[in-house]
Amino acid sequence: MEPTVRAGPPAFHLLAKPTGAVCNLDCAYCFFLSKELLYPGSRFRMADELLETYIRQLIEAHRTPEVTIAWQGGEPTLMGLDFFRRSVELAQRFADGRQVEYTIQTNATLIDDEWADFFRTHGFLVGISIDGSREVHDAFRVDKGGKGSFDRVMRGLAALRRHGVEYNTLTTLHSANAGRGVEVYRFLRDECCSRFHQYIPIIERIAGEASDESWSSWRDRPLYTQTGAHVSSRSITAGEYGRFLIDVFEEWVRHDVGEVYVQMFDVALANWVGEPAGLCIHCETCGTALALEHTGDVYSCDHFVEPAHRLGNIRDTHLRDLVASERQRRFGDAKLETLPQYCRECDVRFACHGGCPKDRFIATPVGEPGLNYLCDGYKAFFHHVDRPMRIMGQLLARDRAPAEIMGLYAAEDARRGRNDPCPCGSGRKWKVCHGSPARPTVV
Repeated sequence: MEPTVRAGPPAFHLLAKPTGAVCNLDCAYCFFLSKELLYPGSRFRMADELLETYIRQLIEAHRTPEVTIAWQGGEPTLMGLDFFRRSVELAQRFADGRQVEYTIQTNATLIDDEWADFFRTHGFLVGISIDGSREVHDAFRVDKGGKGSFDRVMRGLAALRRHGVEYNTLTTLHSANAGRGVEVYRFLRDECCSRFHQYIPIIERIAGEASDESWSSWRDRPLYTQTGAHVSSRSITAGEYGRFLIDVFEEWVRHDVGEVYVQMFDVALANWVGEPAGLCIHCETCGTALALEHTGDVYSCDHFVEPAHRLGNIRDTHLRDLVASERQRRFGDAKLETLPQYCRECDVRFACHGGCPKDRFIATPVGEPGLNYLCDGYKAFFHHVDRPMRIMGQLLARDRAPAEIMGLYAAEDARRGRNDPCPCGSGRKWKVCHGSPARPTVV
């Protein structure tokens, strides 16, 4: 039966997973590998006829001059290069005058010169998953044999750089790197030469307080309960998350504004100046970031790939109608409608909007359900950046570059004694916190 259809958004974001949850790594914290259980007996390979249906429907569903084809996994490069060559051919066939852009999120372990040449030729933006230096990356990002993947990732990154491929970095935050914000940021900036950083907090909900010490793979993970606030020891805490963002911000705002782009900072600035945030987590509602499985099943969100949020299959219903369905509208509106009163009255609601619904599983101080697990971290960060965000907003309003704020910080720092408390609020002395000279920025 066809879903009730409304006028859908002119554009939307769809993460396509051609290998489903299958990956050549076995990262201990990966929330998606367990989705393999949704498709017992599957080969976990998107069929060629389904690829054609997907590309055609995706382009037809957009009412904009640009369309982005975004690949993720699992590990999408397991499909092989010929699959992606075919996808580009199909996109060119169905483009009908539209500009088609390509992105792929990968662990980079399989990227070589042939892959890099293909990405460069077709203008792919490649997202590299890397958690920091070898020590912190290999803590949890391991292969099926339990061996670290750092060296293979760096080889893949080197191939991209040789061929001039545009790339960014996605870094998950967990117990191994939570207290090392400046170190991680500088590694990504200086060793990886990354100009665009995404930081994703790891929050693993589990069945009980002490049940996480006996497992290291999703195959052994105890199922989390729909209620309760228990998380694994690998998970970052709200306080650690706020501290990480503040530490990175204090480094960035002194040295790298306009040179390095941190997604969270861009999103915050957009909310401060009243522009669209560009990231569903900190928008008032959501519902325009969906996921496509290798079978053609469409889900409401990448974080809700589960039967209750399956909208349908593109073999049966056009993607345009699934995105525009009443079910998807209700899913997106629920983000606002279920926001606790505590959040509605918060002074940084305009910047936060409650965060991602998947993380809204703790109670407010008065016992109302639906508070985000990261609330304390969000508050700490948004309060900390209020002044610089207002300054950068004022600069933009006068058609001046936000990077001018670095001069203000330099002048203030020149008046600060090296034994004074660091302005980041860490409690450490300026000379041992953010008072050290920055390492060279990207070239």
